[in-house]
Amino acid sequence: MPIDSPRNVTVGLIQATCTTDPGVNLENTVERIRTVAAAGACVICLQEVFNLQYPCQSEDHAGFQLAESIPGRSTHVIAQIAKELDVVVVVPLFEKRAHGLYHNSAVVIDADGSTAGLYRKMHIPDDPLYYEKFYFAPGDLGFQAFDTKYARVGVCICWDQWFPEAARLTAMRGAELMFYPSAIGWIPQEKKEFGASQFSAWQTMIRSHAIANGLFVAATNRVGMEGEIEFWGGSFLSDPYGNVLSQASHENEQNLVVDCDVSLINAARTHWPFFRDRRIDAYGGLVDRWTD
Repeated sequence: MPIDSPRNVTVGLIQATCTTDPGVNLENTVERIRTVAAAGACVICLQEVFNLQYPCQSEDHAGFQLAESIPGRSTHVIAQIAKELDVVVVVPLFEKRAHGLYHNSAVVIDADGSTAGLYRKMHIPDDPLYYEKFYFAPGDLGFQAFDTKYARVGVCICWDQWFPEAARLTAMRGAELMFYPSAIGWIPQEKKEFGASQFSAWQTMIRSHAIANGLFVAATNRVGMEGEIEFWGGSFLSDPYGNVLSQASHENEQNLVVDCDVSLINAARTHWPFFRDRRIDAYGGLVDRWTD
């Protein structure tokens, strides 16, 4: 069995509730970044639109006032703390790109405070209480991974997690750690009948990306009741074999700090050589909407 020298990267996941005040949420997040950094985390991921209550439960033009530019206040504050603490931070934001043009985005801030990369959510849902197509234009930067001080980091966002093509293309960009900042939860009247299976499907899908692509994959989710959604927390990190290394509560705010030996990526891909055996000559139909 080929064994690379261990290369440990400690990941921090921040699962939090949000107030209606973005400034308070930002301040609370900075303190949580300090906490997980003190516990050893060097790559830290926040939840989807981390400094806001989830804005898409209704179609309301006032919601656009919550968006901010990139760079802007939040990225400036977190870049300063990233540099101070020598940590990488994945910062998901409601991005105002121009008047009338908005994205659901994530900035990867490197440990020196510089911007390592920007991802814009590619798959935009439109479901009851998740009216994201009203707010967000689809991403136009493709699937990417970014070099940082500690690891090559890939990011997709929430609804992207249901699409194996997104994970595969991000892995093919060389991601070692892949993050899914999320805002997903239960509609309370459905929870008793469907709640367990909904969470299981979500976690199983994300774990499958870790297995199929041989890398570490984490999801960070908010928690608590906002409007009509009970966000189910459950933030977790999976290793390349689909093992859940750590999982947060469904009810409470919680920080996770997890050691990841990224040398396992080579071992996993050598023994489960899915990239070797891909039939790239036979996949052309994937660019069609449907095969009739």
